[in-house]
This record gives sequence, structure tokens and C-alpha cells, in this order.
Amino acid sequence: MGTADGRFVLAYNGELYNDAEVRRDLEAIGVSFRTASDTETMLQVLATWGQEGLRRCRGMYAFCFVDTARRVVLLGRDPLGVKPLYFSVRPERKDEGASCVVASELSAFGSLPGFDVRPDALGVAAYLTTSRTTFAERTLFRGVSIVRPGQLVRINYAGESIRVSMHEVAEAPGAALDDVETVIRESVAAHLRSDVPLCALLSGGLDSSIIAAVACGHLPAGSKLKTYCSGAKGATAPGGDDFAFARMVAERLGTGHYEAPVTQESFGRVWGEMVSKQVVPLSTPNEVAIFEVASMLRADVGGAGGGHKVALSGEGADELFGGYDLALMQSARYREGSHPLVQKHADLGPGGFELRANAWLSPDAYDDVLIPDFLARIGRGDELREVFEREFRVCEARAEERGNVDPLQAHLIFQQRMNLSGLLLRLDTATMLAGVEGRTPFADVRVRALAESLPMRDKFDASGEPAVGKTKIALRRAFAGVLPDGVIGREKASFPLPFQNWIGCARRAMLESEGLREFVREDAIQAAAANPSQYWHLAWPMANLAHWLEAVASESRLRSSVAA
Repeated sequence: MGTADGRFVLAYNGELYNDAEVRRDLEAIGVSFRTASDTETMLQVLATWGQEGLRRCRGMYAFCFVDTARRVVLLGRDPLGVKPLYFSVRPERKDEGASCVVASELSAFGSLPGFDVRPDALGVAAYLTTSRTTFAERTLFRGVSIVRPGQLVRINYAGESIRVSMHEVAEAPGAALDDVETVIRESVAAHLRSDVPLCALLSGGLDSSIIAAVACGHLPAGSKLKTYCSGAKGATAPGGDDFAFARMVAERLGTGHYEAPVTQESFGRVWGEMVSKQVVPLSTPNEVAIFEVASMLRADVGGAGGGHKVALSGEGADELFGGYDLALMQSARYREGSHPLVQKHADLGPGGFELRANAWLSPDAYDDVLIPDFLARIGRGDELREVFEREFRVCEARAEERGNVDPLQAHLIFQQRMNLSGLLLRLDTATMLAGVEGRTPFADVRVRALAESLPMRDKFDASGEPAVGKTKIALRRAFAGVLPDGVIGREKASFPLPFQNWIGCARRAMLESEGLREFVREDAIQAAAANPSQYWHLAWPMANLAHWLEAVASESRLRSSVAA
């Protein structure tokens, strides 16, 4: 979309939840609108106020904004990073000038003529270590970067070459905040704004149950919320059976409830299909469950047809309100100096600790798993550690700015900065693959502001042994009278799958992958393939990497065939 004079052009993906309010402010200063679309609202925000206007916007979005007069491109994402955005600057060649390519999916780069699709060494190392498909600005593709949450990338193409600069968008000053229940109810209400059918994902855990309960209270009289659950029938998880808890919550709320079970056969099939279609490996096994349930609700099983195009989900509560008891307990032990990693690595910084404590493939095992040439190319993992340390310093600064003196606050903010962006990316790719928009009322700027204003004692209690009541304390307290006691006191669970027992379906992919052997030692591949249930922490990222490398090779073969 462009302005009437053609100067400003916007490509936009997302939703502005305060569209009406922002549009009203723009009209008050003389801006007129031709459509009712929030795309035009964002266009006028940037054309009128520039990047400072983003401080007024509340929503999930990614955009490419072009000022054709000044020959400047702005790329931006919402502060929580709900919607993804990738870019690549291609240097000048003898037959063409420099160029910049922007896309909302990594698969788009593989189909681009003349684009050399190659794995990024550090991106691969980061994926094997963390199971994340992005790492700071890096991706798994060489030369392709991701715009960070809340980041603005400025691309100047006015001269003979393209110049790129990046900086964080300043956030709006914190306003007076209400209590936890009030802020979350308001956020859910804002996320319900939609002109297409809307439903909710319901695992029967605390977070999704809160979202569903609040959503039911905001629906028009006579309307009935539909809820959907996925997982493996009979699977046992620390928090109990998702299906049973989801049915209990749905019955209490009076929702129309549906289930999308995942079987061992469908897990292996869908896993491979998702990697092939996205040309991106999965981050977590339950992406399969998210895709399956998104496919069901898009088809609107049990409904009148047409399908649901929007689904509410509970991502964000753990990273904002302290839901990961084991990770935070480990961080507390690190701060006390009693964690075993401190004894093993005397100079271990907080970022390096987070890297090792939560790794799928620990840097301590690199020599046993990675081939020497690849290990040398990534500097034996030193750059990974340096990035984690740098990111943790950013989190410490943010905690200090907000007056949070408890050392665990920085670790919790680190979970949001490094983990939440990956979870939101997982949700977006899995749901959008089924044609569904996932919305996350917890991953909201106002909810985050409230969560960061709370003292640590209202989020997580690190004293003694881990216990359910010691996580997300403020959330459990706020909704104690709304949800069943069994849900309020339930352990963390989110569409769990017994993938450790199912991962053997990828044995062949690992054994036959030549690309995998460019990174991983033969004996490590053989060990993981021979006993994937035992070495699941290696088999999962290795098998995904094998699937992904085959998908990349297929893209290259297809492009070569078309070119010929």
C-alpha cells in the first residue's frame, strides 16, 4: 500500500490492536484515510511520525516501509517479535547492482534466482546447541539475517552502495499499571478484535486456561468459544494428561471443545513435511502438535464450515512471569556459586552459564560430536559464548533500568529475549503453515511492562526445592477464583509428545545424510541413530538438520532444473 502521492510505500504483516485509537490521533492532526485497514494506519504512522510513531503502536507486526524520495527503507518488528521478518543485502555484481531482499519466510530466499543458498556455519552450530532456528541476528542461511524483536533496520540506497544500520526502537514511557488480572483481561479483549472467526488453543495448563476463560467473558451474548487441544493420547507429562485437563476446563467454561491427537506415524510424517515446506528445521517437537491442531481448527471440524483463521494461544506467560522452575532454580544456584558448572568453569559468566545449562548439545561435548574442521570454523564455540554474554549484559541493563535488583530478574529477562522470540517464531510458522494467525495476549507490551514491574517474589520463589506454587505466583493468585484448583496448581505442560520414543523414525534420515557429515562426526551419527531414545538430546537437532539439509538441496536442484 502507498500514500496518494506515491512517496511512501508499505508492505505489512500483522495486526494493530489499538488501531482505532491510533487512527483517531492521526485524524486529529489532519490525516485522512481511504480504507478501514490497519495497514493504512501503519503506513500513515510511519509517514507522519516516522519511527517515533511506533511507540504509539500496540500489536504484532512486521513491515517494510519505503521512502522513495529519500531512498530509505525501514524494516521493523513488534517489540515482542510475534511476526518474523528476514532480509539479505546482496553485494554489487558485474551484471547488476547491489540489492536488498526482504521476506517473512526463509523459504522465499531459496526460490530467489541467483541467490546462493548455503548453510551458515555459526547458525548451524547455534541450532545444534540450542535447537533455535535463529541466533541473535543470524539465521541458518548464510547472508540472511532476521530483524530482532523491537529492532529497526535502516537501509539507505541513495548512493552507489547500500548502507545498513540497526538500532532498537525506544519504548513508550511506562504508564501507571493496574493489577495483574485487570491488565491480562484487557490484553485478551484487545486480542479478540477480529473480523474473521476466532478460537483458542487449550492445553488445560494455567496459561491457555486463563486466555480461554477471559475470552469467554468477552464474547457477545449467545456466542460460544471453540477450543482445541492436541498432543499424544496416553502420553504422560509432569503436569498430567493435557486432554483430560483441557476437557475439564472446557466443560467448566462451556466451550465447544475438539481434540487433534498426534500418533507416532503422523508425528514422523508431519515432521518431515513441515521441514520440507518451510525449508527450516523444527525447534521443538510440539510444533507438530501445533500444526495438527491449527489444521483442524482451520478446517473448523464440527462447525458450519469456513474455518477459523485466528487462534489465541498462551505463549509468553512463562518468560514474563517466571514459569520455568528448573531453569530459574539453576540460575539461582549459579548466582549462589553452588551449581556444578561453576565448579567446572571457574570463569563462567552468566551468559555462558545460560548457554551450557540449557543446551541440547553442550559446548563441553563439541569435541565428541562435531568434526574438527567445522569446530575450527566456528572458533570452537567462542563466538556463541560471546553472543550469549553480550545478550545477557543487555538483559542486566534492562533489569537495572526498571529498578529490579534481584539478580534473577536479569535471567528471567534473558529467557524472554532469547527463548520467547523462538517460541513465538515456532507458533507463527506452525500456525501460518495451516493458514491460521496465532495471537498471544501474554506476549504484549502492556503485559510485559506489568510483569517487569513486579518484584521477583511475585513471580518465582527460588528457596528450597522446586514446587508448582513457586512459579508464576502472581498469575496463580490473580486467577485462583476463576479456574479449577487442579489447573491453578498444575505443573507446566504444553501439548507434550513422547518424541524420545518416536524419534527413531528419523534414523534413516541421519544415516543417509551426506550434508550432516559436513558438521557431525560419523561415530556421533551412528550412536544417535542406533539409540535415539537414549541420545534424544543429540538425535533431535541432528535429525532436524538432516531433514533441513535435504530440503535445501531439493530447493537448489529444483532451481537448477528451472534455470536449465
